Amino acid sequence: MTQTSLSPRAWAELILLGLIWGGSFLAIRTALDEIGPLTSVLFRTGIAALVLWPVILWRGIALPRGWRTWRALLVMGVLNNVIPFTLMAWGQLHIPSGLTSILNATTAIFGVLVAAAVFADERLTTRKALGVTLGFAGVVTAIGPAALLNLDLTSTAQLAVIAGTLSYACAGAWARVNLRGLAPLAAAAGMLTSSTLVMAPLTLMTEGLPSLALSSATWIGILYYALIATALAYLLYYRVLAMAGAGNLMLVTLLIPPVAIALGALVRKEDLHPGAYAGLALLALGLTILDGRLYRRAVKGLT
Repeated sequence: MTQTSLSPRAWAELILLGLIWGGSFLAIRTALDEIGPLTSVLFRTGIAALVLWPVILWRGIALPRGWRTWRALLVMGVLNNVIPFTLMAWGQLHIPSGLTSILNATTAIFGVLVAAAVFADERLTTRKALGVTLGFAGVVTAIGPAALLNLDLTSTAQLAVIAGTLSYACAGAWARVNLRGLAPLAAAAGMLTSSTLVMAPLTLMTEGLPSLALSSATWIGILYYALIATALAYLLYYRVLAMAGAGNLMLVTLLIPPVAIALGALVRKEDLHPGAYAGLALLALGLTILDGRLYRRAVKGLT
């Protein structure tokens, strides 16, 4: 992961991105009070795609062309939107949004493992192995060892969220191989459009025709996670990536859970068990080691 210094502007936009994505968990959970998980995903991908295409045309960005490109975007949409968005939305029906955000942080952990399995230049070093081990220890702690032995609706929901993060990791590897050379925003819009085409029939078959006669709170939630936490977040994501590099961008993973936990507690009166906070601490430590900078300083200080 390329790392550059973080300017004050990059820090500000990185923190803003963390706040936006942290708020998405509350927005999704609010919408789920009135709509089904599949419907929530359909609104998310469809609205975000409709917003991104005019931006792409206005900027004069080259559009995705050719069957092979669109086939790659379709697979990317399934891996990066359809599977994880659906699993996480269903999971949030049964576990607190704050806990969902903690488990969502395992995306970076699985990303390292999938990359090590697929790419020769992403081997699993001692540092990465230590970070991954601590990360998974954090997951087990957050879920609770007993929950893993006695599967019920709550523990199944937590495993569904984790499966969603594995899908995110696979999407990252797929994009590296199959979407090289495609403008990031064009890839995002194509992916969201493909996701919408997949979600539309699935939603109609399982949850019926989505209703537009929803409460104001539901529409606020939908518009937030579709417009702000998806369309706008993609624009901001690539800005921060260009300014700060991929290594620094991973720091946003550490910013999201505290925001989601605080909003869940304030708005929905969610109460997480102590193990969730201990798991978050272990996850944060694992992610920090994967980032590498503090680890290298510590090793250097010992030599």
